[in-house]
Amino acid sequence: MFINQATSDGIGKTLVEMISEQIGGKGEFAVLSATANATNQNTWIKFMKEELKKPEYKDLKLVKVAYGDDDDQKSFQEAQGLIQAYPNLKGIVAPTTVGIASAARYLSSSPKKGKVAVTGLGTPNQMRKFVKDGTVEEFALWVPKDVGYLAGQAATALAAGRITGKEGESFKAGRLGERTIGKNGEILLGPPTRFNQDNIDKYDF
Repeated sequence: MFINQATSDGIGKTLVEMISEQIGGKGEFAVLSATANATNQNTWIKFMKEELKKPEYKDLKLVKVAYGDDDDQKSFQEAQGLIQAYPNLKGIVAPTTVGIASAARYLSSSPKKGKVAVTGLGTPNQMRKFVKDGTVEEFALWVPKDVGYLAGQAATALAAGRITGKEGESFKAGRLGERTIGKNGEILLGPPTRFNQDNIDKYDF
């Protein structure tokens, strides 16, 4: 069996949903990625572009995909460059933990703070100060302890003979509820967890 923290499709959908909610469903936004050849980043961006084709996102415009090479200083400069190059920019989506923190760090002391939304994938400990100071409204990631917990629950069910690992089998995964085994033995944790002022202090990683 394979415990998957999130699907690429699910990540792409969540990223588009968050930026749409934060900029009122319309306007220009940019993506601040890691490297141009980062397979996971490119897959998530591909699914973001697919999601943007839906009618409800017709007023959202992706103007640029920039690359900060997962380097803090380069990502900081790329965020600065995006805001200077696109005066009507409403948001930045960074599907990289380095990129989102760098973009937030730049915006936190910029006149554009509160006018340009920053969201993407980050860890609560790294992003907490930016959520508290109002630079970032909400971002997302999977919760590592939930991935481990689900793996433990699945292994217990397998060892006890309640499941065999076949597609379509279901089992109770404790506090995470019921889970069903998908194709190729995949068990999905679910869509990424969103972090904001209401819940960020409940997480420590």
